[in-house]
Amino acid sequence: MYQHEIAIRVRYAETDQMGYVYYGNYAMYYEVARVEAFRALGFPYKELEAMGIGMPVLSLNINYKRPGKYDDLLTIKVTIPEAPRARIKFHYEVTNQDGSLINTGETELVFMRMDSGRATRIPTELAELLEPYFK
Repeated sequence: MYQHEIAIRVRYAETDQMGYVYYGNYAMYYEVARVEAFRALGFPYKELEAMGIGMPVLSLNINYKRPGKYDDLLTIKVTIPEAPRARIKFHYEVTNQDGSLINTGETELVFMRMDSGRATRIPTELAELLEPYFK
């Protein structure tokens, strides 16, 4: 299992009239966590795109526990719970600066050849970087 954490400060533009994080912004936070997890692994998402591979989202599930608020410092923990093949699953836990759980979620993405739009296996270079986490 591979895990990575990032911190994001909630900006005013990301909130609604009540000062709560607008619910749709959590998908964006999840995306930032995924990209930074790959970067921390040593495989920036940009390299994936340079190989002609994209990762469209197949599914998104979010469970809201309590609201994130303007100026909160949120920690997003992203986990890849199983070795990916043509699909990759991510689990998320979002907590605030007090350690309170804000929400949990999961996404499933597919590795896709951008020239054909067809699913493909995980690139060997990325699979090799992830392999030690799934032994």
